[in-house]
Amino acid sequence: MEITAWQIIILSIYAFVAIYDSLETNIGLNRPIQAGFFTGLILGDVTLGLAVGATLQLMVLGVGTYGGASIPDYMSGAVIGTAFGIMSGLGVEFAIGIAVPIGLFLVQLDILARFTNTFFQHRADKYAEDGNFDGVERMNLLGIIPWGLSRAIPVAIALIFGPEIVDALVNITPQWLLNGLSVAGKVLPALGIAILLRYLPAKRYLPYLLIGFALAAFLQVSMIGVAIVGLALGLLVYQRSREQLSIAGKGGVDEDE
Repeated sequence: MEITAWQIIILSIYAFVAIYDSLETNIGLNRPIQAGFFTGLILGDVTLGLAVGATLQLMVLGVGTYGGASIPDYMSGAVIGTAFGIMSGLGVEFAIGIAVPIGLFLVQLDILARFTNTFFQHRADKYAEDGNFDGVERMNLLGIIPWGLSRAIPVAIALIFGPEIVDALVNITPQWLLNGLSVAGKVLPALGIAILLRYLPAKRYLPYLLIGFALAAFLQVSMIGVAIVGLALGLLVYQRSREQLSIAGKGGVDEDE
């Protein structure tokens, strides 16, 4: 598949806006699943975009940039990985195998953006000391530029030279490495689920976990079906807890009387 100029421009703008969203508005544009979905929508393969984005999303659950820490840029990885997967025609495993190292590599640009942004912040401090609040506001707005460019530039470069890069990678990459990327793409979702379970009270709700596993692994129920069963079980637990609280409340009233 050939990518067009307007698609490159839109995806580059998305990468620019998404990092600002993570700093200010926080409506979710910087999440890998949103980035994968948007890229798939623009390039005509939403299914692949959701698969790549959801896999990367599992790897960043519970991870944040608190205290100025830099984390892997899986938003840009989702955009580039999805685009490469669609352009190459090699599918989701290849896309995920490309997206993960890209996200790990682009964390260096996040550090560079933070370093560059200190210039504007020091200027803002100087304006604040002088009582020039318009200058402070202007410096904060200009500080968006290095953040946005740290994502937009690599995405644009990757997409502009994408077909050549993809063709070159496919032609020069040995089959054993392609097979390795495919295996990694299949293992990473399991790794993401394992990370998610680490933060969830899995031991407490082990019976429900086993029910979901049995439905998916042995009965071949789709994820939507498993989600519906999980929702039903969640509602039952919620109703039961409400009934117990109601009974306990009535008992308390009787004792007071």
